[in-house]
Amino acid sequence: MLVAIVSDTHMPRGRRRLPEECVERLARADLILHAGDLIARSFLDELIALGPPVAAIHGNMDEPELQAKLPGERIVEAGGARIGMVHDPGPADGRAARLAARFAGCDAVVFGHTHEPRADLHGGVWLLNPGSPTERRRSPQRAMLEVVVQGGELSPALVELGP
Repeated sequence: MLVAIVSDTHMPRGRRRLPEECVERLARADLILHAGDLIARSFLDELIALGPPVAAIHGNMDEPELQAKLPGERIVEAGGARIGMVHDPGPADGRAARLAARFAGCDAVVFGHTHEPRADLHGGVWLLNPGSPTERRRSPQRAMLEVVVQGGELSPALVELGP
């Protein structure tokens, strides 16, 4: 199973669009995860129209309709793995232990908010932040994540989408 993960897309905003490579990877995934800050319901509808099922949570910047529609955190099952999702991971100090404890029993925790892509293994739990495909901020690249899940085992890969 191929899981495509994005966060902090902040769309729509002006003429901003997802990079074509990102759209192609999302469309061919078996599942799309969005870790918050979509911004508008219209963008959630765009993701859904790509075809694969979409599991999303709301972020701090999402319009009230999305905050009412989407949970603030959730756990999804994918290919035999349990994946926790939260937008804001809290302070950097103690983050890994805090997220692993908050989503006890999960194989991975997906988070956003920081715009800093990462895929780190902490005590057997993957901590996954896809960065942002549209707004890199302090990161050198816009990014997303792809995770292959087989038999409950995760193999994440960061995908750089350019400056």
